[in-house]
Amino acid sequence: MIVHTPAIVLKSFPYGDTSLIARCFSKEQGKISLIIKGARSKKSNRASYFQPLSYVDLIYNYSSKRELQILSKVNFIEYWSNILNDLRSISLTMAIIELTDKTITNEDPNQNLFSSLRDVLKAYNENKSDPNLLFWFYECALLTHLGFKPNLEINNLPGVVLPNLDQSANSVAVIASLLANDINCLPDDPITKRDSNIISEYLWLLLCYHFDGVQQVKSIATVKEILSE
Repeated sequence: MIVHTPAIVLKSFPYGDTSLIARCFSKEQGKISLIIKGARSKKSNRASYFQPLSYVDLIYNYSSKRELQILSKVNFIEYWSNILNDLRSISLTMAIIELTDKTITNEDPNQNLFSSLRDVLKAYNENKSDPNLLFWFYECALLTHLGFKPNLEINNLPGVVLPNLDQSANSVAVIASLLANDINCLPDDPITKRDSNIISEYLWLLLCYHFDGVQQVKSIATVKEILSE
């Protein structure tokens, strides 16, 4: 079966002498793994399409009997080059990519989450929104679209005590606004350092509670430092 879909590259690594394996979040089929034969040969430029954060248009031959799907064609849809010019944006978006990889499952389409990821990365590239808010917005999108939308009236879950959102000025208002899932209407409430710390810890604990493997996200220590600045 031929599949034609937009996708965002999550990870890639060498395979054999000249090939490449790429893990992508596709709109039509969810997380997929592709083999790109000859991508690292001197005559090919295909490796450039499969760097993390790339937003590409894929055509590939799909078979449910294969773990690796065979790429046919690839083109860039958008090139978010401005992200690469800002260390803060690079750190936060790479953490977003890693979180996505850890939380979604193979071949389980989620077009709403795909749209949220695309919109967040585009917003980082345009540099028009607060980077911290975009990161929290995507954490809320992950929880919501994967079936674990937070209930702000419940502070405790079995086995975990969540931060008390009422202990800071605007934590409840900020998270409630982010959970509305409208990237064009991000909250404009003043955010204190205490707000930042509580919001970050609250969302992170929820992600760790609901998704195995999230604690293995290597970049989270750096992200926590950025979000608390």
